[in-house]
Amino acid sequence: MLSLTASGCVTVHGERAVVPSATKAEAAQALADFTDAYNKADKAFDPALDAGRVTGALGAINQAGLKARRTNNPGGNPDHQPLELTDATFAIPRKAGWPRWFVADADSNRDEDRGPGDTRWLLVFVRSDADQLWKVAYLSILRAADVPRFAVDGDGWARPVGPDSEALAVAPRDLGEEYASYLQSGRPEHFAAGPNTTGWRETRKKNASLPGRSTQYIDQPLDTGDFAPLGLATRDGGALVFFATRHFERQTAAPGVELAVDPDVRALMSGEVKTTLTKERVSGQAAMVPAARGGKVRVLNRLQGLVTAQGA
Repeated sequence: MLSLTASGCVTVHGERAVVPSATKAEAAQALADFTDAYNKADKAFDPALDAGRVTGALGAINQAGLKARRTNNPGGNPDHQPLELTDATFAIPRKAGWPRWFVADADSNRDEDRGPGDTRWLLVFVRSDADQLWKVAYLSILRAADVPRFAVDGDGWARPVGPDSEALAVAPRDLGEEYASYLQSGRPEHFAAGPNTTGWRETRKKNASLPGRSTQYIDQPLDTGDFAPLGLATRDGGALVFFATRHFERQTAAPGVELAVDPDVRALMSGEVKTTLTKERVSGQAAMVPAARGGKVRVLNRLQGLVTAQGA
């Protein structure tokens, strides 16, 4: 259980050993456990029922969303349809130390099975030590055609990308900060055009000043603990990186104008809306990051949810 290295460091429970983060059987069981907890929580609109199976960006979004819907529907979800995740494959990196993590790629019953509407759910499971449950930190829903082919070693295990990797156009740990900066200013310019980049900035620009209402935006990275970015190398030399951000939207009404408040927003709101309403959202992104000097970062998916609101 204990061994001394040449430098005098102590290895406990194999934390310094380079090993697969999970076996395929463990990964499959983690996916089944998550799905079961998710369905129970969704049916009852009770965040406590899956709190032990979510964390990070997805955890913040899921727990706040269930809290709001439970407030407005105390009897549970009248439209509950059990989630089914099938045809699952697992990209399990071999790495040393904690946290350990892996990606499950599954088909869901929430879309069509074939054609342009066919999607895959990519769930990133993490845990910080051997005594913890596997929890989902990121969920990205990608078109089947956009799911990359992951690089693997000789034994078929996925290759993780370090947070400071210099082999990529942007190091994973810098993605959140640079994405937040891009949304504010349009710089740095290495994000490819798309609905989650140029499209989102254009929508904000249109909504910044409307008759009787103005809106301001603040964007921040979320990159520590279970919100830390995680990436897997892809066969083209780049990586698929999951990262998180936080976004504030402050609406200010002109004198005599009333700000409308959605019931799900009100359920998470403190204070009274007189002239301003500030919404805080957490967002999890999946981005294709090319190799260094290999092109622009493509933000493939963004899953965002309201977590708090403040009236004043």
